[in-house]
Amino acid sequence: MQFGLFYEHQSPAPFSAEKDRQTFHNALTELELADRLGYDYAWLVEHHFLEEYSHSSAPEVFLGALTQRTKRMRLGHGIAVMPPRINHPARVAERIATLDLLSNGRIEWGTGESGTAMELEGFGVDPDLKKDMWREATEQCANMLTMNPYPGYEGEHFSMPTRNIVPKPLQTPHPPLWVACSRRDTILHAARNGMGALVFGFAAPEQAGKWVQEYYDIIRSDECVPIGHAVNANFAIVTALSVHENELEAIRRGSQGFKYFGYSLGFYAAFGKGKPGHSTVWENFLKAEASIEDNHGNGGIGTPEQVYRHCKAYADVGVDQIIFVQQTGPANHQHICESLELFATTAMPRLKQGEEERLAKKQAELAPHIERALARKPRMAELTIDEIEEVRSFGLRRKDEGSFVNVRSDRGGGVAVVAEDPMAPVAGDPERRSA
Repeated sequence: MQFGLFYEHQSPAPFSAEKDRQTFHNALTELELADRLGYDYAWLVEHHFLEEYSHSSAPEVFLGALTQRTKRMRLGHGIAVMPPRINHPARVAERIATLDLLSNGRIEWGTGESGTAMELEGFGVDPDLKKDMWREATEQCANMLTMNPYPGYEGEHFSMPTRNIVPKPLQTPHPPLWVACSRRDTILHAARNGMGALVFGFAAPEQAGKWVQEYYDIIRSDECVPIGHAVNANFAIVTALSVHENELEAIRRGSQGFKYFGYSLGFYAAFGKGKPGHSTVWENFLKAEASIEDNHGNGGIGTPEQVYRHCKAYADVGVDQIIFVQQTGPANHQHICESLELFATTAMPRLKQGEEERLAKKQAELAPHIERALARKPRMAELTIDEIEEVRSFGLRRKDEGSFVNVRSDRGGGVAVVAEDPMAPVAGDPERRSA
């Protein structure tokens, strides 16, 4: 089994720039520690306008910093919100590729649609169209990362001409593709598209085991037609983590934060209403806290032995990765670091025993199924050089019109902007051209 860490950058009110600064820098320190301790993944969400629940609105910037603070762990953009009104596919491709280069090939590319009125309506996205937007943008973004040049696209939700997206990622054909899942149908959707399943449904091991079986049955079947240019057969599930040698202290440290996490998620997704700029999520939570069921993180909160058994139950049903949530509500930075270290020095080594052998066996068994799945993938036709339309600069177009004015002439600075093509005389002189 592998282990990841999941960050929303929660910031209960009253929040401020200084408070958010501390939250971001605490997260960098925690993940740098996690990298040294042997955790495998860091997952950074993308949300917009969700005051108090998630201030992670630019995860690509945070991940850029993280590429320089970590050495070995995989860095997950989990998820990039794909509807083109929120993120143009070319911009996603450029960011994923740049992060992959900065991290020396450690990026994981998670995708999703977003699901709250606050976010979708904030960008003018019709919620009835978001799934189609996700599919169109994700498929074309994968093409942009792999084709040279990208032939262009005329779609329902975005269009663009032929362009070559640069830079290209270090990982080929592109970083591993994932999709956010919260229900059984989205997990099966992930498998049909050959994508890793990022399951945020907080399912018990028994339920997760059924989903794992169905997921891998589809990966092995003719139903799997990859949306990208590779198959990422992986199943990850999110759970809580608060570990202490004393069970009651683990509960004391973690219980309120996880209650708040569930409450604030439900607020934006299911029952909440509020005025932007005047958020009362934390205030309302405190009033409702006593009435919220106290399940202590469904096993992720407790002693090292208790949390080991909790994780082992997921490993036994075939879950590939557990992603821990710790930075919830008013969670204490020092407590998070202590919990990370205690889990890594007690339960994690036992759970990682035989991991290399498990992965090798899994990859060998799935290899022929993945090969057949990739053969089923429909692909865009490459353009020949003669089919690529020439793009003329605005200056050249204005010269053709007779309206060009040189506003960038040499003013004696350090760099002289060349306004006339120095090769033009050569191109028009056969003798100089042959020389």
